[in-house]
Amino acid sequence: MRTFGRGIGLLTRGLVLLGGASVALMMLHVSAEIVLRAAFNRPLPGTITIVANYYMIFAAFAPLALLEQRDEHISVDIFTAALPARTRRLLEVAVRGLTVAVLTLLALRTGAEALAKAAIGASVTQGASSVPVWPAYFVLPLGAGAMALVAAIRMAEAAMGGDAGLPGPPAGERAE
Repeated sequence: MRTFGRGIGLLTRGLVLLGGASVALMMLHVSAEIVLRAAFNRPLPGTITIVANYYMIFAAFAPLALLEQRDEHISVDIFTAALPARTRRLLEVAVRGLTVAVLTLLALRTGAEALAKAAIGASVTQGASSVPVWPAYFVLPLGAGAMALVAAIRMAEAAMGGDAGLPGPPAGERAE
């Protein structure tokens, strides 16, 4: 289990790097667009489409699993703080199970949509250029699937009371 947890941790790190790289590329791309438009009256074709359909999608959805891995989602513990430890643990397992189910359904549904868009070669026309956008449709199922895997590992940690080797605090040991 620890090897699997470390592997998912590496996947999460790779997705975070992909999200960060997309932000850096977006900054470079938009800066080049501004300079070329202002200095030479030669805008880069498809900039708006590429920013909206690639960079923003990668930046928002690729690193989703990191929040689950670090257990940094917004939570309100006012109702559960007074519960006995066993009840809190059972509740955590149930909530993480629900999270896994919802994220798995999201990954499956968006994966089916991505396959449909790939099959038709979905693209967006901006000006005189056509930009294929179907590859970006695969980012959401990848991000949601990775987050579901992390949530499943955290659920197993909460159920068995151990550390599965995933970076960040194990389930039930949140940093305050």
